Amino acid sequence: MADINNNDIWIDVETLAKLKNITRRAVRLALNQNKYEYKVENIRGGKTYKIKLSTLEEELQLKYIQEYYDDYKTYDNEVIELSNLNIKQEKLISENQRKIALAKYDLIYAWLDFRKEYKRDKLKTGGNIPDKEFLQLYNTGMFQEEIFKILGKVSIGSLYRWRALLDYNKDWTALVGQYKYSTRKEYRTTLNEEQIKIFIQILLSPSAFSIGKAISLTKHILKERGHEILPKDITFRRYAEWFRDNNFDKWTLARDGEKALKDKVSPFIVRNAALLKAGQVLVADGHTLNFQVINPFTGKPCRATLLGFLDWKSGGLVGYDIMLEECTQNIASALRNAILKMDHIPEFVYQDNGRAFKSKFFNGDKKFEELGFTGVYNKLGIKPVYATPYNARAKVIERFFLDFQESFEKLIPSYIGTSIENKPAYLMRNEKLHKNIHEKYSFTPTIEQALKMIEKWLEFKHSQPCPNAKDKTIQEVLNEIEKQNIDENSLDDLMMAQEIKSIGRNGIRFLKADYFDEALYGIKEKNVIKYSLFDLSYIKVYSMKGEFICKANRITETHPLAYQMGDIKDIEDYKQKIEKQQALRRKTIKAVREHFNLEDMDYLEKELMQNIRLPEPKPIKEITVQAEPKPKQDFEPKVKTSIVARPIFKSSYERYEWHMQNGCICQEDRTWLTNYIKSDEYKEIYGKEQ
Repeated sequence: MADINNNDIWIDVETLAKLKNITRRAVRLALNQNKYEYKVENIRGGKTYKIKLSTLEEELQLKYIQEYYDDYKTYDNEVIELSNLNIKQEKLISENQRKIALAKYDLIYAWLDFRKEYKRDKLKTGGNIPDKEFLQLYNTGMFQEEIFKILGKVSIGSLYRWRALLDYNKDWTALVGQYKYSTRKEYRTTLNEEQIKIFIQILLSPSAFSIGKAISLTKHILKERGHEILPKDITFRRYAEWFRDNNFDKWTLARDGEKALKDKVSPFIVRNAALLKAGQVLVADGHTLNFQVINPFTGKPCRATLLGFLDWKSGGLVGYDIMLEECTQNIASALRNAILKMDHIPEFVYQDNGRAFKSKFFNGDKKFEELGFTGVYNKLGIKPVYATPYNARAKVIERFFLDFQESFEKLIPSYIGTSIENKPAYLMRNEKLHKNIHEKYSFTPTIEQALKMIEKWLEFKHSQPCPNAKDKTIQEVLNEIEKQNIDENSLDDLMMAQEIKSIGRNGIRFLKADYFDEALYGIKEKNVIKYSLFDLSYIKVYSMKGEFICKANRITETHPLAYQMGDIKDIEDYKQKIEKQQALRRKTIKAVREHFNLEDMDYLEKELMQNIRLPEPKPIKEITVQAEPKPKQDFEPKVKTSIVARPIFKSSYERYEWHMQNGCICQEDRTWLTNYIKSDEYKEIYGKEQ
């Protein structure tokens, strides 16, 4: 065994820490006290310390020799390690590693062949192995050119180490390069324990500092503690990236919380929706629209909520409703629309764990029982299934809403974006051009218009291939739902939205329209109305005790001059409304007569009905009047002494015609008639002033 020159051997901090069984920080403190001779070398990512072996204690030198140099060889006073070589374990070998290892293998055997050739000619070699001549020849690049392109220049120590590896294992994979860290969970770095502890504590803060900011904070803390020589930023960054990639679960939980751990790290369950039947399970959720609609109560633009019920098997939206906020009535209305469209009651409804979905309205509540309700799901035989809170991946409807956002909402002119960071240009500051363009071409739909546009988009969506049945479209799968002939009236009683309203002369005022039915005539107390924004042509009216009163239809407006300017439809509409008024009056008179038993009530009713007969259309005749009225009233309409019942006049000219037939009853009538004759309306109708 040859002697080892310890003056030529330098070991790193980690090796000395293992020899002394202490920490690397303790070794560095010993170096600061000049206990050993050391030098500082520049390496990738910063600097490192190298300690001279000959300056260590004698027992440490022997321990190092025994542990690292059980078998060794020297060449020109250079120590070449041959034993204690870690044979590469079986693992994935990259193409580049494979290429380098095979080049090393070929170079070793070229070296051995070179030796054999020169052994035959002892005159040239003098009996010595010409390793030095081989290296000089190879390192010129002219010998074994292809290998030289891959490996470049090599040393004699490398040749001996590679040959020793092949002696331990004849497989070429033994020549695959070794990395600094031995296992995936270990990373060899120049950072000491104190630096790593401070750095990781900042990185795993809930404040989620960036890696760059964590590096600057760590170095500042270390400087405050008296450390003068600090690693480079790249050393910290490489360690942070390694720690993040190999401890992503801890990284995510510490920085982003448990929900992020579920959504980004934890494995998920893949569900096979193809095992379900069409219409068997509906998935429900709410989605705040990313475009504005007209609020029917205020007339101003607002963001509404879309409540949707998705058929899990087909992936099609079978029921939905748009309202201003997510509440029990909204959900019930959307469920009603889903059942009516499918003509089928689902077995299960998989829905959100929100307050509105789990309200007492669906499970029974005394307040609603007073109105005749005992729970929607109980009456329909539906079994509710609630998703785990904050577990969006469990609801397949979320994927539908994302597609709805990208392919529908962004096409609406009133689109306002999904967030503050993601909004159209016209909502940004100082974007005058986009604001002018938006004001010129902007359009904010009403709820009814938005529903019609969604219905048209669904026709396109349902024509796409079904995600759970590739050979069919979504609509074809929906057509497979078994029909049950659902009674719409029973669903109306259960699922229409409700409000408390008062009854006036024209019925119930709701959403800037009047709703009337004969059953409301003569009622003044408050009632409960039920409605659906899908069809505002009618509302259902209940008493406060839950008794059904009527179905009130929306009143249409009448032409102001139906007989003079309207068509046949306008005249007929006017006649029907007048006849309805007469019928209601007769009903009231009959009830009063029965109550008081008056003998002259028949005469009063007969006389009243004669005086409110509808006027027949007749040509307008000219009435000759004086050009200038004299100080004394020349025109004196006849005055009847008997009291005649006065009808309700819809226009001024009707009152004028009535006065021409029945005369004036009081001084007020005479004054009105005189002023009317001087009016512009009189001149336009009768041609001249009287």
